[in-house]
Amino acid sequence: MRYGIVLFTSDRGITPAEAAATAEGAGFDTFYVPEHTHIPVVRAAAHPQTGDATLPDDRYLRTLDPWVALATAAAVTTRIGLSTAVALPAEHHPITLAKTIASLDHLSGGRVSLGVGFGWNTDELAHHGVPAGKRRTVLREHLDAMRAIWTEEEASFTGEFVNFGASWSWPKPVQKKIPVALGAAGGEKSFAWLAKHADGWITTPTEGELAPKIELLHRIWREHGNEGTPEIIALAGRPDPAQLAQWAEFGVTEVVFGMPDRSAEDVRGYLGRLAGKLGIGE
Repeated sequence: MRYGIVLFTSDRGITPAEAAATAEGAGFDTFYVPEHTHIPVVRAAAHPQTGDATLPDDRYLRTLDPWVALATAAAVTTRIGLSTAVALPAEHHPITLAKTIASLDHLSGGRVSLGVGFGWNTDELAHHGVPAGKRRTVLREHLDAMRAIWTEEEASFTGEFVNFGASWSWPKPVQKKIPVALGAAGGEKSFAWLAKHADGWITTPTEGELAPKIELLHRIWREHGNEGTPEIIALAGRPDPAQLAQWAEFGVTEVVFGMPDRSAEDVRGYLGRLAGKLGIGE
């Protein structure tokens, strides 16, 4: 089972570059950052944790661009994976986002994976022209369009929301396939979408008991004719040895811990203590 770190980036505290370098030095496998392009002041969408329009953290207003953040991290690391928990591809044109992600994978030596979400903030999505009832369709088309650009010499795409004729676009990613994990509440609908369009699942912070949901995911995964098993990336609070052992038995492939956006000195100390508890980097 791998261990990762997610930094809820902001314009305060440790930089993504220093956080990623510290995490790599401490023995962690993956460095994640989130995405919100902006937060509309007036919103109808309820936050999943608060249940209303209030936000649990003001970093939602201050989030750094994930691809700029990961590019700075790539420049100061050599091994650690670079990912998002989660990005919102529906808010970007797939031609330009495909170029950005392929460039990052090229420059980092093939270390990029993509954690994506449908987007709880439907008001934010609406500002990007995404209808609330079409979030899943838009995300699917954007991923399919990017995959075409990443893998085809002359890529084209025709869909409801994305259309472009035969085009050239390099660089291609170093990896033959950019891994994609869906960050969403575990359930039949999300898992059915995942089984058709993604490679794994990122749990939500309020997921609850994972065993029955992992069993459901595996069943749906097999019913869709997929080989092997999906990646399961579990968000964790404090490291609990008994819970970690259970999760490994259930099929969790990676556990991701949050880090504070405090000073570099504070974060270095936190990551050192966390790595010691997990028995990594020794």
